[in-house]
Amino acid sequence: QEVLEVEVKAERPRPRWYERHVQPCVAELLGTALFIFVGCLSVLEEPVGTGRLQPALAHGLALGVTVAVLGDI
Repeated sequence: QEVLEVEVKAERPRPRWYERHVQPCVAELLGTALFIFVGCLSVLEEPVGTGRLQPALAHGLALGVTVAVLGDI
């Protein structure tokens, strides 16, 4: 008798409703809130001589932190 070897590939489970719709929206909300909050705080008290550098660095740092924390969502 011949035995046929058949490979059965398991189907990946469908992402849940929460993972498809709610999680990306919450990540977007948190990222935008952090970005705006840090940006506004960076220009709240402007010491002499910082000019445009301080807000630019603050926004860059906020964006980097947001991507690092929420990037895999």
